[in-house]
This record gives sequence, structure tokens and C-alpha cells, in this order.
Amino acid sequence: MGKVMIYTDGAARGNPDGPGGYGTILQYTDRKGDLYEKCISAGYERTTNNRMELMAAIVGLEALNRPCEVEIYSDSKYLTDAFNQGWIDNWVSNNWRRGKSGPVKNIDLWERLLAAKRCHRVTFTWVKGHAGNPLNERCDLLATSAADGDGLLVDEGVEEAL
Repeated sequence: MGKVMIYTDGAARGNPDGPGGYGTILQYTDRKGDLYEKCISAGYERTTNNRMELMAAIVGLEALNRPCEVEIYSDSKYLTDAFNQGWIDNWVSNNWRRGKSGPVKNIDLWERLLAAKRCHRVTFTWVKGHAGNPLNERCDLLATSAADGDGLLVDEGVEEAL
């Protein structure tokens, strides 16, 4: 099983209802020690920061073409704590409800993320944002550039998230 590092970041201007984008960097070192890297980003007309954080992880996992051991690095506690604190398991077992707090937001993306990670061994690591981590900084630049760019996509699930 190959090992892949995925760095992710999401951004939204005027969060929670402005343009946004995500940036994802995948890195893989082959058996000869050669490093391969792939960068992915896209921007959306209207979205939220949390949705873009999830999208960054989703597209990274969906870019893999075989089962891998994956370490996802994110500055989003929303993303990392959902898995590391077991929130996601509780949400699923409670039919996407957070108890008295009502329904979980972004169910469409959580379900897509769960499907994308199904065949991989995935761990989530939180990294402090804007703290000089080169790959996190590059993801931030990818995400903000996508949010500020042309040809923005439509986030079909944003209405449910707002």
C-alpha cells in the first residue's frame, strides 16, 4: 500500500456567503525515492470556509487511483476533529443529528468524504494555519487564488449549509 501525504486548505471571502476555493497538494515518494506532487484547486461563486475545507480533502482522496495509506494535513479543526474526536461516528449513528443542536451541516460533503476515504487507511493531522508550514502556505495560496479567480463553479450544496 503506497503512502501519500495530502495537504489541504479552504478559503471563503465574506464567509459564510461569498466566493471561496480550496487547495490540495498530494505528495508521494516512490520506492526509488523520487518525489511526485500534484496540486489541485478550484473556486466557487458562493460557499463557506468549512465546505471548502471538506472539498480540499475530498478531491485529494478522489485523485488517488488505488488504495493508499494517507495522511491528511489540515489547519481545519472542523475537519480533523470530526475524525480524531469521533464526531463523525456519532453523527452517522444519529442519522446526521447533533443531538439538541439539530442536524449536522454539510452532510452532502461529509458523505462524499466518507465514500472517498473508504478504500484507504486515512489519518488526519491538524497543523496550525499561517504558521510558516510551507505546504500549508502553498495550499492557502491555491485556495485564495481560486476564490479570487475567474470561472468560479456553483456549490450546489451551499444553500443547505447556510
